[in-house]
Amino acid sequence: MSPRTVVRTCVGCRSQADQQELMRVALEAGTTPPTVVWDPLRRRPGRGAWVHPGPECLQLALRRRAFHRAFRGQVDPDGLEAGTRASAARPTDEGGSEI
Repeated sequence: MSPRTVVRTCVGCRSQADQQELMRVALEAGTTPPTVVWDPLRRRPGRGAWVHPGPECLQLALRRRAFHRAFRGQVDPDGLEAGTRASAARPTDEGGSEI
């Protein structure tokens, strides 16, 4: 990893990885308790958590109640299991960075 690489920790396996290797999850406001949802564009407001895209890390995070700790409170992580991986796929960078 170069000095400019952004490193995040997977809430499932607790290993550090390049941000590009992980998927971001965030909270969907308006529900009680807030629902954890995939953030494929990485633009949802507020605190986020990071997890490897494989099912092993997601299951580990759910079993360890890692999303409750990451978001510092009661959350509903069931939306992650119900959502498909296809809808959480990262969009491709189509020629340029955004400001």
